[in-house]
Amino acid sequence: LYPDPQGRALCTRLAASFGVESRQVILGNGSEDLIGVICRSVVRPGDTVATLYPSFPLHEDYTALMGGRIERVPVTENLTIDMAALLAAAARKPRMLMFSNPMNPVGCWLTPDELAAVIAALDAETLLVIDEAYAEYAAGDDYPSAIDMLKGKDIPWVVLRTFSKAYGLAGLRIGYGVVSDTGLCDFFNRARTPFNTNAIAQASAVAALEDLDHLAQSVKSALTERERLKTALAAAGYRIAPSKGNFLFIDAGKNASDLAVALLKRGVIVKPWKQPGFETFIRVSIGSREENDHFLRALADAEGVDAAKSAG
Repeated sequence: LYPDPQGRALCTRLAASFGVESRQVILGNGSEDLIGVICRSVVRPGDTVATLYPSFPLHEDYTALMGGRIERVPVTENLTIDMAALLAAAARKPRMLMFSNPMNPVGCWLTPDELAAVIAALDAETLLVIDEAYAEYAAGDDYPSAIDMLKGKDIPWVVLRTFSKAYGLAGLRIGYGVVSDTGLCDFFNRARTPFNTNAIAQASAVAALEDLDHLAQSVKSALTERERLKTALAAAGYRIAPSKGNFLFIDAGKNASDLAVALLKRGVIVKPWKQPGFETFIRVSIGSREENDHFLRALADAEGVDAAKSAG
């Protein structure tokens, strides 16, 4: 049998947890699938889509694919979100304002007051899309639930989430969006393929939602290791962005692509950032203690080799 094209069991479970109707939940083959669905539905040639920068590349790529124009809001010199610039971009009434919170790849985030200010600055014709792929890691009162803050607001919005990160189901490709109203959700459903999530992924996501102990343990481990890794890197002299994700954005002080190749030879995969202005940064996902120690040894070895070459 084909999978349930509406994913009713999973959507019902998610809707109950967020206090919305099940017809306000849309499923995707990972949340990145839904980014494509939203852009195909909303962005017209010449439309402006504002986003934080450096950005998750697909926020820009799908916009460009539909002929839209990207307006970038760069982070500050301290690698935090530039609120004045973000509010100014929102006030210019873009077709869509789309960004990650916590921010990908940097890791910084909006506080409740800052998110409230962004919401207040938006025009009713602007679609707000907040990508919360890393929300489960964002512990603390200084990180808001966008869904709770947006419910009842008279603007169109989508909050994207995924089972790929904290729930550990990246290989099954299952993500979802909570949408401001059922009519807009139905509109998005027209732009996705009917069987974009498979039956095993849907069933696994329902099971994952029931295993809160495993989720809590996974998140606790990631946060503990993130701080340990951050401390070790800071002691080694690296500049590191503040992060509420399961990753660190690290200024290596050299060409990140070259460093990534050197690390790959030592059994470590990192993501070198290639967007202009951030070519010396790598994003490193937080793994197990053993994996993180492997990364630290590989980084020290790669730097030692580079230093030896420079000295020679």
